[in-house]
Amino acid sequence: MGPYNFDEIIQREGTHAVKYDLRPKIFGTEEVIPLWVADMDFRTPDFIAEAIRRRVAHELYGYTFVPESFYESLQSWLKERHGWDVPREWMLYCPGVVPALVVALLSFTAPGEGVLVQPPVYYPFFSVITNNGRMAVENPLELPSDRLCMNDDHLALCLDERVKLMFLCSPHNPGGTVWRREELARLGELCLQNKTIIISDEIHADLVFSGHEHCPTASLTEALAQNTVTLVSPNKTFNIAVLSASVAIIPNGELFVRFKKTLENLHWTIPNIFAITAFEAAYRGGEKWLEQLLAYLEGNLNHVMDFMAQEIPGIKPIRLEGTYLIWLDCRDLGMTPEALKAFMIGQARVGLNEGSMFGTGGAGFQRLNIACPRSVLHEALARIAAGINKMRV
Repeated sequence: MGPYNFDEIIQREGTHAVKYDLRPKIFGTEEVIPLWVADMDFRTPDFIAEAIRRRVAHELYGYTFVPESFYESLQSWLKERHGWDVPREWMLYCPGVVPALVVALLSFTAPGEGVLVQPPVYYPFFSVITNNGRMAVENPLELPSDRLCMNDDHLALCLDERVKLMFLCSPHNPGGTVWRREELARLGELCLQNKTIIISDEIHADLVFSGHEHCPTASLTEALAQNTVTLVSPNKTFNIAVLSASVAIIPNGELFVRFKKTLENLHWTIPNIFAITAFEAAYRGGEKWLEQLLAYLEGNLNHVMDFMAQEIPGIKPIRLEGTYLIWLDCRDLGMTPEALKAFMIGQARVGLNEGSMFGTGGAGFQRLNIACPRSVLHEALARIAAGINKMRV
């Protein structure tokens, strides 16, 4: 297996790729290098593609169910990668992490009740809450130096009888923070005191760089396990975003039953054949590929940090601890969010995520996806630098 070629440039135009083929709609032009939506420009691993080809070759795609081997692959992965022993009876198949957020919201809250979020954060958190008639309660993250951090004092003030649920992004998107055990312990204790259930979105758990370690929220204590629903999926790690399959890990028997009933009420229990095939192949064969991916991504991260320090001092990238999504602090450029967006598209000709879409604290920031060949990343950085230099003339 391998070595894999992450420098390969794969033509994605004309494949209905959101990142590429929607550039005219999203950015008003096809002339930007798209480094926004969170999928990778690397070829999906060969062992996943081969597993799908074998299933396709059967040429009969009728109703299917989730086999026990699906759950066993995840159990082995979580134990080996994260040291977490998860009993089979805690696990429920879900058709993706965002649908699982909806299921949790409908299972554990009533219309009008509050759900805690920590902006700037993955923007579907907000739409899941508001589109279902609940209230988003914000505990904004802080950037005291070079890392997004929680404000525990403000968190304690936010947690009251209205707040029945919390959506936790761990590792954090867009900030790239990998929460430390002590940070999660403080958060968990406050939520336990208020009887606020934690929904821990851990889809980026395997994308963690050297010097950092992902800690599953529910693995800290038995009390926290009983108050947490953990959502996991291989979709980000192995670049299979639309092969949507995830698992909700729910140690609390009562919460498990309520979550399962909502899944059944929504008729979200019949899986996609190719999604469960890819899920199992990823967790059974992905170790060596992931190690090579992480090494390449860390090289990309170092390139961004070095290039911007030397060539674009007006932009301060927040060094990633995890994920492949860098949070760029552009406030020293002195632009309004609208002007910054216009500059990135019109002058630099790069397509990034505008920071305000991630909520409070996002203005003046951009999110940059580094999961692409290094030559493409370098060209995007060079375009930004050239645009800023031109602006200063």
